[in-house]
Amino acid sequence: MTNFALSIYIWQTTGQATPFALIGFFWALPMIAFTPFAGALVDRWNRKLTMMISDIAGLLVNLAMVGLLIWGHLEMWHLYALVVFNGLFSAFQWPAYSAAISTMLDKKHFARANALLSVAQSGSTIFAPVIAAILIAIMGISGILILDAASFLLAIITLAIVAIPQPPKTELGEQAKSNIFREAAFGFRYIFRLPSLLGLQLTFFFGNLLSNFAGVLYAPMILARTANSASALASVESVVGIGGVLGGLLISVWGGPKRRINGVISGWFLSFCGLLAFGLVNGPLAWAMAGFFFAFVSPLINSSNQAIWQSKIPPEIQGKVFSARSLIAQVAGPFSMLLAGPLADRVFGPAMMPGGSLAGSLGGIFGVGVGSGISLMISSVGLLGMIVAAICYMVPVIRNVETIIPDFQLPQTLELSGESALIDSRIAVPLSPVEAEPQ
Repeated sequence: MTNFALSIYIWQTTGQATPFALIGFFWALPMIAFTPFAGALVDRWNRKLTMMISDIAGLLVNLAMVGLLIWGHLEMWHLYALVVFNGLFSAFQWPAYSAAISTMLDKKHFARANALLSVAQSGSTIFAPVIAAILIAIMGISGILILDAASFLLAIITLAIVAIPQPPKTELGEQAKSNIFREAAFGFRYIFRLPSLLGLQLTFFFGNLLSNFAGVLYAPMILARTANSASALASVESVVGIGGVLGGLLISVWGGPKRRINGVISGWFLSFCGLLAFGLVNGPLAWAMAGFFFAFVSPLINSSNQAIWQSKIPPEIQGKVFSARSLIAQVAGPFSMLLAGPLADRVFGPAMMPGGSLAGSLGGIFGVGVGSGISLMISSVGLLGMIVAAICYMVPVIRNVETIIPDFQLPQTLELSGESALIDSRIAVPLSPVEAEPQ
């Protein structure tokens, strides 16, 4: 609801795509820069407490925005500063959460659990845009931000109730301990010595580079092509949310493909097909259908990928390794966001206006006028992404990641002669790992 309300506020205030891109840039840049250190701290700290700290930071950001709105002083630079603060603490949330899942569930349930996370994330977007569009007229953006603050309190209470075990101490975890700077670099050393995992993460690097480029543009495109219609944007976002929920439910019941890598690559390919269609079509119904397809296949990507990593990386070092993989996957995202807005406002937008340099050749496909340049950009990203996904699948070291890298096994406690004995059944994964040969 907050994201929707702020999108309306930013478009009404500026009428440009660049501020949307800058919001994404200022949120992602500090998160990415601090992620390696956050991962090292996640493995040191209590993971439940770490997630709580992240939620408390989000609560403070919301309260600050409420105060500035009520006093009538909220400006764009305030939003940029607040999302920098929020992005800094958000660096802790994802590695702590992902690592916690590995200690709470058997690995055969990883894909289902991650799919249910997608259900929760997408489910919130079904009703949020419609409710936000209604509540803006009733209580304004400040009222929505107050509701958001209440949701952070609920999240904190939920974390306090749920049992989240810490990973068992092992020799591998002890060897990984060092000063904060060496621990921050540990995850990168680990991934870079395993070409299959590095290749898998580079797939996400290029996928996120392109999808983030398009992601900051869809709201301004819809608003531009519907005369700033909040209801049109709300209806499209709600249908997209339904797609994400249904896709997540399908994976949670099905469990995903047996070969997780097939889910990752095919999911990327199909999602970019959705982006290609999103830019080609016009009108809320057509956008909703294309967005539904994009969101429906997204849980397949994320649940399959998470299951691979959670199965391959021992829990006691997942904070460091997952933070490193997050940085590799997301590092180009802020710069693609930063580039997307000016390209839309100054290059592709004018080129697709009547008399523009591209209007004559491409106007019959994407239309001519406000928003047509963004449509062209989104479709171009979709086509390029399909090509990238196909190339990644043709690389054996990526395609065979599940056979090249062995699964870890948690230590098992067995009763022996009336006494509890710890049997370490883990497959050895050295600090300087060498990939096993495919079976």
